[in-house]
Amino acid sequence: MSAKKADPNFQSSGRSSGGLDALGIQQKLRWSRVLLKLSGEAFAGSQGFGICPETIGAIAEDVRSLKDLGVQLAIVVGGGNIIRGQQASEGGVDRVTGDTMGMLATVINSLALQDALERLGVDTRVQTAINMDKVAEPFIRRRAIRHLEKGRVVILAAGSGNPYFTTDTAAVLRAVEIHAQALLKATNVDGIYDSDPRKNPEAVKYDRISYADAISQNLKVMDMTAFTMCQENNLPIVVFNITRRGNIREVVLRDDFGTYVGGIDS
Repeated sequence: MSAKKADPNFQSSGRSSGGLDALGIQQKLRWSRVLLKLSGEAFAGSQGFGICPETIGAIAEDVRSLKDLGVQLAIVVGGGNIIRGQQASEGGVDRVTGDTMGMLATVINSLALQDALERLGVDTRVQTAINMDKVAEPFIRRRAIRHLEKGRVVILAAGSGNPYFTTDTAAVLRAVEIHAQALLKATNVDGIYDSDPRKNPEAVKYDRISYADAISQNLKVMDMTAFTMCQENNLPIVVFNITRRGNIREVVLRDDFGTYVGGIDS
């Protein structure tokens, strides 16, 4: 496990190295197939709720830059910018109904991202865990893998199709099913810290940490069901900051990027 003090200026600048170095030599990719987990809140931008077209457009451009490297990419999007099932249930809505509403919110976000990607010329498919064949394909594992092999971005919507499971858990499940080599978890900070770096300037950032240490320190990488699935399937997680342009590309090029969580010696 390695750690360092929080950089108070981590949002101020970013490096966009691209796929080629100064000599035009292709940089080595860390993985050839990944699953990117995006929070619904990332789609809201500064407005805090709903869908911000400019923000989704920027995310789509970053996704295209990752595709330009030849990476096979699946994406799972949350729905928290529209509704969260647990919050709805706390307001009196039946929990199963609330979770279903949340799954439908992820479909709305997925269609918005698909539209933004296709306007950039990125061939994209949306697959849903809840059948709605007039809107998107049903999730069929072999078909999803075939889309990836053909160079299409696959957006996996409606979570796992079951109530009581988060989109983090759905992301891990889908990553394991499609044989992704890593789960890239996009957040609004540049990695995992021992406390909130936005509140504590002395917060320590972990560059690499084992599953066991993340669990023992209760670092809230994702919900425990999702995290346990990662550990059981030896699926590495990289937590990184999506608010800085170019980071979706950087995370597959740089070993020193974000926080790596995996089966490593601590």
